[in-house]
Amino acid sequence: MRQIVAQAMQQGAFGLSTALQYVPDTFASTDEIVELAKIARLYGGVYFTHQRSEGDQIFDSLDEVFSVAQRANISATIWHLKAAYSANWGKMPEVLRRIEAARARGIDVAASVYPYARASNDLIACFPSWVSEGGTEKMIQRLKDPVKRARAKKEMDEPSDIWQNQWRGSGGAAGVLLIQTLNPELAKYEGMTLEEIGHHMNKDPKDAAMDIAVDDRGKSSVVISIMDETDVRAAVSDPLTTFGTDSGARAEDGPLSKTKAHPRAFGTFPRILAEYVREQHTMRREEAVRKMTSLAASRVGLLDRGILRPSMIADVTVFDPKTMNDVATYSDPLHYSLGVKFVFVNGRAVLWDGAITEERPGQALRGPGYQMARTSH
Repeated sequence: MRQIVAQAMQQGAFGLSTALQYVPDTFASTDEIVELAKIARLYGGVYFTHQRSEGDQIFDSLDEVFSVAQRANISATIWHLKAAYSANWGKMPEVLRRIEAARARGIDVAASVYPYARASNDLIACFPSWVSEGGTEKMIQRLKDPVKRARAKKEMDEPSDIWQNQWRGSGGAAGVLLIQTLNPELAKYEGMTLEEIGHHMNKDPKDAAMDIAVDDRGKSSVVISIMDETDVRAAVSDPLTTFGTDSGARAEDGPLSKTKAHPRAFGTFPRILAEYVREQHTMRREEAVRKMTSLAASRVGLLDRGILRPSMIADVTVFDPKTMNDVATYSDPLHYSLGVKFVFVNGRAVLWDGAITEERPGQALRGPGYQMARTSH
């Protein structure tokens, strides 16, 4: 694994990333992560993590992030920081205080967030971790086994300190919205909650979820209702956080518009400028822009972007702060936001007066290990 990380860094990776809440990373020990992070650090890399718990064990999970950063002497950023599930709502101020305290101890740690109270991931993340262990075929076998299916259904209704129970944390089937399937026969259920799908199939919603997982080979995506707006506001507005969509590329037309999505794919950055800057005044516009640009670039070691300055790469967005607005919703997400006038990538206009141009100036970005490897050769 060390050799694989070293090879990736030499080929241009920016660092190491883990998703410790999900299979298979959930089975990784802290010591294992530290050893791999040390390799990334040798090449000037950083560490990003979906921490092990965003719920009941969130404070222990934070301590693990701090430990990895300190032991590997590496910059660490937590993916989409949140306090998940109703029992943990209100904990965000303490979470932010602990991150600040760690920084005061010399640990380079920060976080990214998105400005929504609902999250999104694979449907199979709503099942106990053991269901997915070993890959897709084993997952399908377990869900087809009546005894193992009954066990999984029972565990989905129970609190757990072994896995992050997103089904229960969403309030059950009514809080889980199916947004994306690959099997065309399942597309008719997109945009429906699992409660609604269960009624439609005349099944227990948990059975409906498992049947969909089998028929879609675990590739379905859902939106889950697990956060509180007060916590989201605190995280979004904190000086230490950057912003991210936590979403793959989406579009209003073409191949990337064939399924629904989380509205964050379209609305994250405009929503921050409209809702938290213009409407709620939780931060100044200049602060929001700093968090979107120079702070974000610095967290991954991009030193030639993120600031308007001679000799820097000209990645520029021009927007109207009065009309900036996100229009994507959970039920109707595939809509570009309003108020963005011009976008330049590598100095060339990809959006001109609100219209997409024919320019395609994007380039693959490579981390510092790539140049180090070339120099050594």
